[in-house]
Amino acid sequence: MSETHATTPVFPPGRYGRRREGGPRRLLPIVGTLVFVLALGAVTWGYYARYGNTDYTADIIGWDEPSDREMVIEFRVRVPEGGAATCMLRARDYDGFEVGRRAVTVPAPDGGGSVEVREPVPTESRGSVGDVMGCRAAG
Repeated sequence: MSETHATTPVFPPGRYGRRREGGPRRLLPIVGTLVFVLALGAVTWGYYARYGNTDYTADIIGWDEPSDREMVIEFRVRVPEGGAATCMLRARDYDGFEVGRRAVTVPAPDGGGSVEVREPVPTESRGSVGDVMGCRAAG
């Protein structure tokens, strides 16, 4: 019966590069990932604070085409007390192409709440659909 002993291999010096001593270095990738996640969270919070405010929601009520050069859009917007909303109105033709656009500032009613507004939008040609593209805090 023969007995074998495991030995550490011996490599010729300089042939395979420098051998690392110690365990793997995992601290740098973990810290880098943590910094990246924190920075991403800060950017997300900043954009939410600027654009994610849902206090200015708008609902379309209807629209009217009194002429080939104008569309009247009626909508309801919720505005918090003491604020004002800037809403972007859009008129589109039968094919869906934009034929007019207008920004409208709507002041809050006393005590805040919903406001119904009828506003004309000048158009390049006859419009067939009116939209409220969105509302945000005026300013």
